[in-house]
Amino acid sequence: MKIDGIYQIHAPRERVFNAIIDPEVLQRCIPGCQELEKTGDDEYAATLKAGVGPVKGTFKGNVHLRAMRPPEHYELSVSGKGGPGFVKGTAIFDLEQVDASSMIKYSGEMQVGGVIAGVGQRMIEAAAKMMARKFFAALERELSADHQIRTSTP
Repeated sequence: MKIDGIYQIHAPRERVFNAIIDPEVLQRCIPGCQELEKTGDDEYAATLKAGVGPVKGTFKGNVHLRAMRPPEHYELSVSGKGGPGFVKGTAIFDLEQVDASSMIKYSGEMQVGGVIAGVGQRMIEAAAKMMARKFFAALERELSADHQIRTSTP
C-alpha cells in the first residue's frame, strides 16, 4: 500500500527538520507512540498502540533514519510486530521553505500482515492517512508551543 501527501507547517524548515528527527518530539507527536528509545545512531526501538477498525493492539519494532540531508530530506524505515500482525514500511520526507513556512512532502509504502490485514486495504489506508494528519497537527502544535515559550521567555 502506498501513501503520500503534502503538509504545511508554519515554522522555518530547519526547526521542522530538527523536530521530525528528535525522538522526544516524535514520541509526543506520533499517535499511539508509548516509547521511542535510541538504540544506535539514527536507530530507535518503538512501542506503539494502534488499530484499524475493530483490530487493535500493541506493536514493538524498530525505526531507522537514513539518507539524511539536513534540513531538506530524510528517509525512514519501520518494522514491527504485535498481536494484530506485522507492519513494515518506508517513507521519504522532503522539506521545502515557502515564505515563513515549511512544506513537507511525504511518500511511503507499507506492508501489513496477520489479523490486521484482514480489515482490508481501504480501511488500513484510511487509518494511515488519519494517523499522518494527526501526526502533522501534533507537530504543528509542538512547534507553535515551542515558539511561544521561546518568545515569551524574558
